[in-house]
Amino acid sequence: MIADINRWQTGWVNYFRIGYPRKAFRAIHAYTVEKLTKHLKRRSQRPYRPPEGKSFYAHLHDLGLRRP
Repeated sequence: MIADINRWQTGWVNYFRIGYPRKAFRAIHAYTVEKLTKHLKRRSQRPYRPPEGKSFYAHLHDLGLRRP
């Protein structure tokens, strides 16, 4: 799933690369992290929790999510 999302993000990065893309990249990444966190929390009756001492943000990056 993360590989598909990285490929999806790469497409949007190429689309927004013209001009001053920092705001667009930040918005794309924030949206992706938010949706993945929501998905993990509701995927079963017992919500998913990242390893102790890690945030969802850090855990998603450890799983391979790239930043645009």
